[in-house]
Amino acid sequence: MKIFFRRVVILSALAFIPKTVMAADPLAVAPDMYSLLFENQQVRVMKVKFQPGQKIKEHSHPDHYVVVEKPGKLRVFTKDGEHQDVDLKQDQVLWMPAQTHWAENIGSTPVELVVNELKPAH
Repeated sequence: MKIFFRRVVILSALAFIPKTVMAADPLAVAPDMYSLLFENQQVRVMKVKFQPGQKIKEHSHPDHYVVVEKPGKLRVFTKDGEHQDVDLKQDQVLWMPAQTHWAENIGSTPVELVVNELKPAH
């Protein structure tokens, strides 16, 4: 009986732990925009290309950083409905915590980024 109650207490406690709900994988959402460059147990590296006016659907990333290969201007939307216009510079590096977002190229030139996702330590 003690084991049963212990399991109930543990399961009840787990129900209150905040969970990050991740949307779709960017490789699945936009295979025409994202391509996988490298993956191992620590990182996943992808290239993303935005043509002028092109939009990407909602997707998620764990903690990641982005390296700008071709600069331009993106509008990035977050789950709360807010958006931010980002003027990307050549070779700029941006840190982005885990998040769900979607984006649109609002500039007149193609934008190319290398997205480096960090995987949790095991």
